[in-house]
Amino acid sequence: MSPDPIDQPQFYENVPTKRFFAWVLDMVLIVLLCLVIIPFTAFTGLFFFPFLMLVVGFAYRVISISRMSATPGMWLMAIELRDSDDRPFDLPKAFFHTLGYSISMALPILQLVSIVLMCTTERRQGLSDLALGTVAMNRRAQG
Repeated sequence: MSPDPIDQPQFYENVPTKRFFAWVLDMVLIVLLCLVIIPFTAFTGLFFFPFLMLVVGFAYRVISISRMSATPGMWLMAIELRDSDDRPFDLPKAFFHTLGYSISMALPILQLVSIVLMCTTERRQGLSDLALGTVAMNRRAQG
């Protein structure tokens, strides 16, 4: 079970703000990756850049979350994703979390609901987190 927000609130302090800044950092990295890829598409990638961003972003998130239980942006902001048993994400959990994120980004009302939930729930969970029983929290100190 993930840390209790009443007994250990430090795990959830500032998580929504950190998630926002992590998202900004990740988007910058995804754009840079796409810009590196474009010449390898003989510049045709410019014509389908939003789709390229979607595919690269999806792969970026699934790979990084399944390896580190965080994206590089989350890692820099010292937050991590955990499942309902307080374990780091594996590949299937990373895939489904990223799928939920992608769906909510495609439907702005879902993204708005997710943001409101992150700001109001005890564990600062977004829509995908609630659906999967996962949580984003401040990373534990490595000892």
